Amino acid sequence: MKTQYYTSASLDGFIATEDDSLDWLFPLGDVNDTSYPSFIAEVGAIAMGSATYEWMLRHALTVKDQLGTVWPYRQPTWVFSSRTLQPVPEADLRFVSGDVTRIHDQMRSAAGGRNIWIVGGGGLAVQFFDEGLLDEVIVQVGSVTLGQGKPLFPRRVTSPPLRLVSAKAVGTGFAELRYEVPRSRSSRA
Repeated sequence: MKTQYYTSASLDGFIATEDDSLDWLFPLGDVNDTSYPSFIAEVGAIAMGSATYEWMLRHALTVKDQLGTVWPYRQPTWVFSSRTLQPVPEADLRFVSGDVTRIHDQMRSAAGGRNIWIVGGGGLAVQFFDEGLLDEVIVQVGSVTLGQGKPLFPRRVTSPPLRLVSAKAVGTGFAELRYEVPRSRSSRA
């Protein structure tokens, strides 16, 4: 079982524009050509921040047109927010705030030996990283630059660095990079 931060980012390291748009992402390739189908099959629980959740709500009709349902995940999802958010009917959602360590234990239990996916954003992934709970970072790096926006990982990680496990081209629009998070590090590298 692994806790994985799986996301896409621009070549200059942003997961979304400053107004949370992902419009830059979709023209770059087909998700079915990436590792996503096999990745999601191994996921037993999901964590996301409130900005990601609100993006999902804003695009619910598009998701419904593509998948037949407004919520794309069957896995239980923990939404980290200090605000009250609108639930999605029939989705297995748990709205939480506070210590990610305590909540990670709940997620591990619910995942039943399968992986935990940190969908987004970078600030949430950093919280898991800082507590030593993040095992892998998997990034689909797109062939565009945004100049500014929401950073992939909004803090410095240098000592020790993440360990590159694999890199592969995905069509002409993406490079998929898979990194292992070293265990022998201080929580504030």
